[in-house]
Amino acid sequence: MSLETWQEEFEQKMTTPEEAVKVIESGNYVVLSQPEPLALGLALSSRIGEITGVRVHGGGGRDLPWFDPIFAESFQFEIPYVLPLVREMMDEKRGDFQVVGLYASADVDFMKPIDAYLIQVGEPDEHGYCSLGASCWNKRELCQTAKYVLAEVNKRNVRTYGENYVHVSEIDCFVEHTPSEKLPGGTDLLGRKVSGPGELEKTVAGYIGELVLDGGCLEIGVGGTAEWVARLGVLDNKNDLGWHSENTPRGVATLVKNGVISGKRKQINIGKAVATAVGGGSKDEMDYINMNPQFEVYPSSYCLNPKVISENDNVVAINSAIMVDLTGQISAESIGTKMMSGAGGQTSFAIGAYLSKGGRAITAIPSTAKGGTMSRIVPQLTPGTVVSTPRTLADTIVTEYGVAKLKGKTQRERAMELIGVAHPDFRADLEKEARKLYWPD
Repeated sequence: MSLETWQEEFEQKMTTPEEAVKVIESGNYVVLSQPEPLALGLALSSRIGEITGVRVHGGGGRDLPWFDPIFAESFQFEIPYVLPLVREMMDEKRGDFQVVGLYASADVDFMKPIDAYLIQVGEPDEHGYCSLGASCWNKRELCQTAKYVLAEVNKRNVRTYGENYVHVSEIDCFVEHTPSEKLPGGTDLLGRKVSGPGELEKTVAGYIGELVLDGGCLEIGVGGTAEWVARLGVLDNKNDLGWHSENTPRGVATLVKNGVISGKRKQINIGKAVATAVGGGSKDEMDYINMNPQFEVYPSSYCLNPKVISENDNVVAINSAIMVDLTGQISAESIGTKMMSGAGGQTSFAIGAYLSKGGRAITAIPSTAKGGTMSRIVPQLTPGTVVSTPRTLADTIVTEYGVAKLKGKTQRERAMELIGVAHPDFRADLEKEARKLYWPD
């Protein structure tokens, strides 16, 4: 396709958000990308009362009005990751939680037929390819599957190497991007609140830093305790670390820039920092990532595939959790049946680290919750709690009180390891319960 041809096609496909969403009818199945296309979302939500029974997969990253109960007849939601904006809707059981597989995004082969896919893209390059921005996930596959692809063009979208693009010819219509309100101070580019680290985060990061050896291939997941590892200096003196991850938290790009993460010792994607999402950094870091060949963004089916993950030696998967029981079962998703987030890539990287030569999976977790009144290390999980990482894959648990190594341990040994890193105020009760559960009367 010549330059003039794709340019003409792009111009012909440009329309208004209101006109674009007219292809969506009552009873349709609609998928939203992350980040959500705000102009298209607002246009679709404005059709309340005009259309009914539209099922929407995704949502929660933008404060759109349709999570209010008055929209329930028009829009019903499938939520794959519970963000703060949809927590009330999920608590009231007005939304349905979408359980995703190992790739942390819905398996397109098993999804309902997709009537419309609403996505945010960058401006076309000189060849007519639009960047998918700071995250790839399963976006390319959805573009190839959906009946209609409606794209919101964000001129500020980061552009990366890898497989993070879609061609103008694969999109049915384009609309101009509506930027969200300026992010308030103290937030990152995803709008998540950022505050300075406390002593707990510094202590946990210090323990984890001691576990990371030169040449290790890192993954750091989303979650306050784990995310600080990249930016508290505990990795600054390491040599030739690798990066193969789901997300890319703040601090990682700086480690690449400073040569700490070089990827030289990786077995695949040698010399490259690989992820399916790079949107967690500061503005300076995002500017550094933009069109930097050191970074490659691929679909989640590659980045989160345990077989691919394990091809690198010495994988160090670092993730957070909500609670851990004395058997080593790890929950990062719910407290009982109350959904708090989602598994993301935690399970995939636990498997990948297990299969990697020299690999290890580290779970970072504060010892308590609710102002110190509740232990996060518990005898048994609350009934209904989702197990994100089974005890068979549990490896190393780190709290502000130390490191519990579970791999290869018996049930009793695991219990005592975990009690040893629990908050001192809860250790006696935990040991009492452990002896009831795992020792003879």
